[in-house]
Amino acid sequence: MPIAKLNYARTNKDPLWMIIISIVIGSVLVVYPLAYDTSGWRPSVMLMIMLFWILYQPVWCGIWFAFAMGIFVDLLLDAPLGLNALSFVLICFSTRYFIRERRILTFGNSWVIAIIAITAHLTFLWMAQTIAGTHFSIARHWQPLITGILAWPVIYYCLHKWRI
Repeated sequence: MPIAKLNYARTNKDPLWMIIISIVIGSVLVVYPLAYDTSGWRPSVMLMIMLFWILYQPVWCGIWFAFAMGIFVDLLLDAPLGLNALSFVLICFSTRYFIRERRILTFGNSWVIAIIAITAHLTFLWMAQTIAGTHFSIARHWQPLITGILAWPVIYYCLHKWRI
């Protein structure tokens, strides 16, 4: 009597190279020169890339990954060292804390998490810059919120093959 063999062999999708490639592409998008009128609309690409890997590859990317990404963004943007790192670590920790019991993370759930994370990041940067006495246009500070919300589906679509 023939016995059917179930083939459960999954291909091991090692995301290391895709993580590196996404960080390189994100860093190019962060430092790419734009006109002054359009540079205010630049989304927080590195934050969204970090958030994607935190959400969908929690084994590979954790708090130290968020810290390293934040330091890297600080160096790219010539920001005070540790400003983005602290923001990324706080967002990473709170995201992991609040989704620790979620088994299925749908696209809609991740989009809501991304909206909350982008808003929290921009609020943190606004508070830190206000405390430091940096003067800037408040309308220009919140422009990346809109483009970040609209850019999350693009980042999700580009990286969704490497989800767990």
